[in-house]
Amino acid sequence: MSQSPLTTAESHVAGRTRQLVEAPITPTLLRLAMPNVVVMVAQAIVSTCEVYFIGWLGTEALAGVSLVFPLIMLMQTMSAGGMGGGVASAVARALGAGRRSDANALALHALVIAGALGVLFTTGALWGGPALYRAMGGEGRALAAALTYSNVVFAGALGVWLFNTLASVVRGTGNMLLPAGLVVGGGVLTLTLSPALILGWGPVPALGIAGAGVALLVYYSLGSLVLLVYLCSGQSLVQLALAERRLQRSMFWEILRVGVPGSLNTVLTNLNVALLTSLVGPFGTFALAGYGMGARLEYLQIPLVFGFGAALVTMVGTNIGAGHMARARRVAWVGAGLAAAVTGSIGLFGVFPHLWLGLFSTHPEVLRVGTTYLQLVGPAYGCFGLGLALYFASQGAGRLLWPLVAGVVRLVIAAGGGWVASRWFGGGLSAVFTAIAVAFVLYAAIVAAAIRAGTWHEAARQSVARHEPHTARTLCGDQGCRC
Repeated sequence: MSQSPLTTAESHVAGRTRQLVEAPITPTLLRLAMPNVVVMVAQAIVSTCEVYFIGWLGTEALAGVSLVFPLIMLMQTMSAGGMGGGVASAVARALGAGRRSDANALALHALVIAGALGVLFTTGALWGGPALYRAMGGEGRALAAALTYSNVVFAGALGVWLFNTLASVVRGTGNMLLPAGLVVGGGVLTLTLSPALILGWGPVPALGIAGAGVALLVYYSLGSLVLLVYLCSGQSLVQLALAERRLQRSMFWEILRVGVPGSLNTVLTNLNVALLTSLVGPFGTFALAGYGMGARLEYLQIPLVFGFGAALVTMVGTNIGAGHMARARRVAWVGAGLAAAVTGSIGLFGVFPHLWLGLFSTHPEVLRVGTTYLQLVGPAYGCFGLGLALYFASQGAGRLLWPLVAGVVRLVIAAGGGWVASRWFGGGLSAVFTAIAVAFVLYAAIVAAAIRAGTWHEAARQSVARHEPHTARTLCGDQGCRC
């Protein structure tokens, strides 16, 4: 039987997939990554401006946001980089193997997962938030500010999960521009709404710290609506057909086998910050605010590296699906090097800490604690970027055991080592911050050593043999492989 000719859209899609497995690595990776990197820089600016606006409300408001920030970042990183990485990886592997129907089914299953986890985050934060923030050292007005901000943001957790999950489906197809455009547009919207809702402008009432949360929810809700329309419109490579498919256990597994370990890794990352925040809390509100401003710079590196990471998940996953193992590993190392260079340059704030800290506070004690943090931890930021980029690459490969082990080691060294050094040996905050830096170095070393040792190879062979036996011959050793 003769095959029907490809439509223009299908030809464009096929060309996009071919570029991921055949085009030169560095230019292709940069082409995919740069929209994300630019967008994540914009998102970092928006996040920084939001804290700047909240700083107008006083030190207690800043301390309250610092208490909630780890939980918000847990939701954002889990939905975009943890479970979202599992979604993008599954879609990319399916498309790389030519299984477009499976990719369509994966989009629907991803939507179901997002809905369930959004409800779970809302319930958990509203029920357990007060106890969590008290355990982290919150009290008085700082605790009240934390609860106000937290209740508003997590009441709309479903919008955050839908936006990041649907964006991950689109990124898995190799389309980075639409999610990037939505984040930029959402950033402009947030910068407009946030100060207006916090302080009140004209007829808009002053909502205080709750206004910052409302602005975020408006952005994520509108962005989710745009992505839903796009995926149902017929313009996307992956089509979201809400009424035409039955849910299948195998499709949930394709996402969850990468998304669950990835989400656990984000839990470890955010648990690490929460525990470190609880170590800093007893040193007082000003110390908590100073550490929070320093740690925010660390956190902002996650979305920046995600700019490269989203491209790595898609490009590595597509090459793994096509059986191009050697090329997938080269993509990982190139992306990791680029990410390390970016985060290492951010570490220069350790040389000029007041350029960052002065944006939020002029209080001497806040500046002193923040300066100590940046001077001790900043030099290790390059290792953090290297390890995090290789984590995203491992998501694309569907192999997260060693990144997960590295995350556990990082948690034990940073939180456990910081507690021992500061409490038993009287090292104070300097000991805690030194432990964080050491943990970054070990994290990068473990993930890099595991990939170099070949932990992806056997898993990729099994994946190809299970889903695409006709491509198994292209794994590495075949002279016909375009690695």
